[in-house]
Amino acid sequence: MPYVEWAEAQLAEIELLTSMFPTVEELELTDQLAVAELRDFVEGSASAHSPPRPHRPQFLIKQRLGTANTAMTDVILSCAYPSEYPSVLPEITVRCAGLSRAQQTQLHTALNAHLVENCLGEVCVLSAVDWVKDNLQLFISRSLTAAPAPKKEAPPRTEEVFTRLWIYSHHIYNKTKRKNILEWSKELGLSGFSMPGKPGVVCVEGLQSTCEEFWSRVKVLTWKKIMIRHREDIPLDRQCKDSRTGESVESLRKFTGFEEAMFDPHGNRGNHMDLGQLYQFLSEKGCCDVFQIYFGIEGR
Repeated sequence: MPYVEWAEAQLAEIELLTSMFPTVEELELTDQLAVAELRDFVEGSASAHSPPRPHRPQFLIKQRLGTANTAMTDVILSCAYPSEYPSVLPEITVRCAGLSRAQQTQLHTALNAHLVENCLGEVCVLSAVDWVKDNLQLFISRSLTAAPAPKKEAPPRTEEVFTRLWIYSHHIYNKTKRKNILEWSKELGLSGFSMPGKPGVVCVEGLQSTCEEFWSRVKVLTWKKIMIRHREDIPLDRQCKDSRTGESVESLRKFTGFEEAMFDPHGNRGNHMDLGQLYQFLSEKGCCDVFQIYFGIEGR
């Protein structure tokens, strides 16, 4: 059969399918250009003795199939025409969430065998749709029968951790940042303090998840330099196995609530903090060892 007759058969089938499945929810032409070129070829814009350009018509046929005993299932037949179709079979792939990969392979094998035996040399997309309608539930039933029941496994036990983050910034001047730090710590139930000015120091303590959430918000603000200088992580179940998490967290806090701490700004810019007063503040909270971690010197 010459190419023009194959092209005529293809175009006629597309027009039939379009009339049977008139909405895009039923039939979607995924390559409109290929269909237009096919029509031009049939109408004589190209030579009847040479194959059409390699843009092959492709489309999706969408169906919802089911029976009285099974739920409705979304099925999509993805179809593509080789230039020699219908002297050769079209490329048809069936996609269905109700089938495993192995069951889809078996379905494709059975569908191709049916088309070779009954439709070779004729347009056959509608025959393929009808065969899938008649046989899909059989393959779904096989899939459900063959699939072992999934084992219910206990979710992995998440270990609660108390965390204290010591954050260092080159400076904290911006009023909006200072407001965010205060509001976010309160929202997340964190205790600690922030020291605005230069350098900027922030300490937050509480459950690890909320401390990490606080850090994820703070670090994306615009900073000249900001980092976690030191962190403390204490598993709660080791600390207090017989107590509730809330009680364990409260027993580990070194700060009551969250405050903005100011230590007599001085210097030319009026923004430098008195580190001696900061050391005294940390000593009162039992955290003086972190001073050397921050600044590399022993406090006094």
